[in-house]
Amino acid sequence: MRRAAVVGAGALLALAAVAATSAEETSEAGTGAGDDAGERTVPDFLGLGLWRVFTRLDRRTRLDVHDVSGRDRRVLWPSRWQVCTQYPAAGTDLDRRTTVMIGVVRRGVETP
Repeated sequence: MRRAAVVGAGALLALAAVAATSAEETSEAGTGAGDDAGERTVPDFLGLGLWRVFTRLDRRTRLDVHDVSGRDRRVLWPSRWQVCTQYPAAGTDLDRRTTVMIGVVRRGVETP
């Protein structure tokens, strides 16, 4: 029984990865985010779930995610975290050297 649970969890994670990849391809095709020559801007992530950050940014964008609640917890399940800070600000031009820094708190925890 335990083995079936492990296989089920692995299948769920694989399905989530496939869904995220297809969402990225759709957003790249629709907005031109995959175009190397085109200018990209940072979306407004404040108040959204962390999973939306992963699905809206190009996979080549450097991303730094950290817990800003003061507990310095590791962010393991993106669906349980909410964005409360971001740098650079929304609308800023995004190039290959830019690292997007996202501050998150667990859902249900008051933002700082």
